[in-house]
Amino acid sequence: MAANDSLEHILDKEWENKPIAEIVGQSPAVLQGLTEERAAKIAEALGARTIRDLATNKYILWAQALATLARYEK
Repeated sequence: MAANDSLEHILDKEWENKPIAEIVGQSPAVLQGLTEERAAKIAEALGARTIRDLATNKYILWAQALATLARYEK
């Protein structure tokens, strides 16, 4: 069981009990469902080599903002 139960649905098993500060410095491949090959494609396309890079990527942030705004558009 993960130290934080919510992490067991987000991370690969071997990362569930690691400190979040360590996790965000890792490749997106530690996220469930992302392979090393897909993480390499993300790095190539977006320059996001770590989870922190991915989470703070301007294109990801713009997409999140647009999706949020679309919910409230009249």
